[in-house]
Amino acid sequence: MNFNPFPELKSERLFLRNIYESDSDAILYLRSDKTINKYIERPEHRKTKNKSDAIKFIKELNENITNNKSIAWGITLKNDLQIIGTICLWNFSQNNKIAEVGYDLKPEFQKLGIMSEALKLIIDFGFNELKLEKIEAYTHNENKSSKRLLKKNKFHLLKAKKDLDNDSNVIFELENSIS
Repeated sequence: MNFNPFPELKSERLFLRNIYESDSDAILYLRSDKTINKYIERPEHRKTKNKSDAIKFIKELNENITNNKSIAWGITLKNDLQIIGTICLWNFSQNNKIAEVGYDLKPEFQKLGIMSEALKLIIDFGFNELKLEKIEAYTHNENKSSKRLLKKNKFHLLKAKKDLDNDSNVIFELENSIS
């Protein structure tokens, strides 16, 4: 895997771009807002409580991109480059054939098809550029919106697979039909 140069992705309405320190206010909001994080359980040391934490997190994201460990995009509308959400591929398997997708979106942009549009770009990138065999998504069992998003995008529930770190999560998977 090589994320250099950074792969910017575009769709009809969206521009997925790298996340910069100048985006720290948006990242702080996305990682600390109670509505957005209702179903996310982070250990204390991974919580984003202030602008300094947000900048530290952004630096970590960009180090992971440089080291080809994971990749995160800021989701923006084409006509406004302010970040309204994020989406990432991370937690790659040792052989780089499976990755996990993660995402968040400001509440005022939810239920508009934006995350579905962003997810389609990431699925296409994961399968066609990275040659992934599977993309997994771990989501809280009570997060109906996330489960609906995944089902709409052809992910299926892995009933037998459990998240060893969080009993509240269920795991979805999408297999690459091309590979």
